[in-house]
Amino acid sequence: MSEQEKKNLEENIENQGPVEEVFAEEETSKDVNELTNEDEQSMEELTPEQEQLKEAEAKIAELEAKIEELENRYLRLQADFENSRRRARLDMEAAQKYRVQNLATDLLQSLDNFERALNIKTENEETKSILKGMEMVYKGIMDALKREGVEPIESVGQPFDPYKHQAVMQVQEEGYDSNVVIEELQKGYMLKDRVIRPAMVKVNG
Repeated sequence: MSEQEKKNLEENIENQGPVEEVFAEEETSKDVNELTNEDEQSMEELTPEQEQLKEAEAKIAELEAKIEELENRYLRLQADFENSRRRARLDMEAAQKYRVQNLATDLLQSLDNFERALNIKTENEETKSILKGMEMVYKGIMDALKREGVEPIESVGQPFDPYKHQAVMQVQEEGYDSNVVIEELQKGYMLKDRVIRPAMVKVNG
């Protein structure tokens, strides 16, 4: 083979190489595009089983949200019910604890009249006998009220307490500390831990 023939053969081989590579690249690109289109189509088109599963999942999520809402509503109703029961119990306890308050309040004016009558000084035996009977009645009423928790408020010699005392006079007197009750003008009463009438008092300034 002559040198010219060898040269022509080499040129033919070189010219054929790039053409084959171009065809190979085109085929590869075509295959990739076809695979991509098939994947997109498979993602868009669900099978009946997949559609049923998707619908079931959506239904489950909806039911779970409803269950949570019902549970929250139940808990709120239960809390309201417990609060109502607690308030009713407290009201009943208060009603039981202070059941004689109205009666005691109505009797206070009569007790004041009893005390004023018992402070009368007399030498008349008949009057003394009447006062002694009144004192027995007064003592019986006070004992009955005491059993129910009604007690007079201690005032004279005690520090002034705006919760228990009502100051109607303020004076300056020696022998007493400042802000101390030196005289009781009207007796006050408490029902257990509740003031049903504050004492009217004179306070040292």
